[in-house]
Amino acid sequence: MLRIQSHLLISTACACLALVACAPKEEKKAAGGPATLVTTTTVSARSLEVTEDTLGTLESLIDPTVGAEVPGRVVRVLTRAGQKVRRGDTMALLDPSDLALALRSDKAELQRLESLLEQQERLVQRQKDLVGKGFVSRNAVDDAVAQRDALRAQLAAAQARADSGRSNQGKARVVAPIDGEVDAQIVATGDYVKVGDPLFKMVSNRRLRAILPYPETAAARIRRGQPVRITSPQSPGLVVSGRVEDIRPVVSAGSRAVDVLVRFDNEAGLLAGGTINGSVLIDLRDNAVLVPEQSVVLRPAGTVVYAIADGKAVQRIVTTGARKAGMVEITKGLAGGETVALDGAGFLSDGAAVSIKETAKQAAATKQ
Repeated sequence: MLRIQSHLLISTACACLALVACAPKEEKKAAGGPATLVTTTTVSARSLEVTEDTLGTLESLIDPTVGAEVPGRVVRVLTRAGQKVRRGDTMALLDPSDLALALRSDKAELQRLESLLEQQERLVQRQKDLVGKGFVSRNAVDDAVAQRDALRAQLAAAQARADSGRSNQGKARVVAPIDGEVDAQIVATGDYVKVGDPLFKMVSNRRLRAILPYPETAAARIRRGQPVRITSPQSPGLVVSGRVEDIRPVVSAGSRAVDVLVRFDNEAGLLAGGTINGSVLIDLRDNAVLVPEQSVVLRPAGTVVYAIADGKAVQRIVTTGARKAGMVEITKGLAGGETVALDGAGFLSDGAAVSIKETAKQAAATKQ
C-alpha cells in the first residue's frame, strides 16, 4: 500500500512540473494573438463631382389638343391614335353644308348693301349739285351724307362677315397644327361638335422637358444654370446634357418634393412619359481624398479608417464628405497615397496585427 501511494505522489509531481513548464508558452501565444487577414488599397486623390441624383419623368413641351373651330357633324375621320402626321395634314372633315349656306347669305347681303351704297353715293352728289343752285337746303345734303356713311359702315361689316364665312368653310377641314403623333382620337364619324370641342390630342417629341423631383434638403443646393446629365432606360448608353432652367417655387403636397425642370432637344427620339435618371452637378472638387466604402467603419471613437503600417492597423479618426459610386470622400484625417485596410477592416482594432492578402488586381500588377 505504501508503494502505491509513493507512485501516486511521484506521478502527481511530474504532472505539475509539466504544466508549469508549458504555461509560459501558452500565455505568450495568447498575448500575441493571430494576425487578421485583410486586403488593402491605396488612398487616391482625384477630382470628384458632387451631384444630386434622382429618378424623374419626361413630358412633351408641345402637346396641343386639336379642337373644332366651327360647329358641324363629323363626316370623316382620317387619323387614329399612334399615327404620325405632318403640319397641315387633314385629320377629319366636318359637314360644310351649313357653312356654305351661311356664306351665300353673307354674299347676298354684301351685294344688297353695295347696291344701296352706290345709289346713295349718286343721291349725295345730286344733293350737293342742288344745294349750290339753292333748290335744297344744306340739311338735306347732310342727311344724305349721313345715310351714305351708315351704308359704308354696314358694307364693311357685311364684308367682314363674308370673309369670316369663307374662312369658316376652310375650317370644316380639320388639319394638324404641328408635326407629331396622334396621342388620342376623341371624335368619331357622326359626332356633332361645337366650337371648342376636342377632336384629337397630339404630342410632339421633338423637344422634351425633364421633371426631376428632389427632397427639400437637396433642392436647397440646386440653382438655375447648373449642369445636368440625363440617362434613360429607353436608350442605354445615351447621356443627354443640359442645364437647370427652372425650379418650381412650391413643394408638392403629395411627394413633398421640389421639381427641377430641364428642357432639351430630343435628338435621340426618347418618348414622353418615360422615366429618366437625372444628375445635377453641385460642385467639382480637385484632389479630393477618396477611399472605398468598405474601408470606413464605425467605432466608439467615431468614424475611422485603418491605415496599415509595419504589419499593424493604425486607427485614424476621419471626417467624411460626399459619397459617389462606392467611394467616400475623406475631408479630414487621411492623406492621399496612404495604404488602408479594405476587406476585413470591420474586424480590426487599433494596433492589431494584420496579414495582407493581395487582391486579384494587385497580384496581376505584381506579375507585370
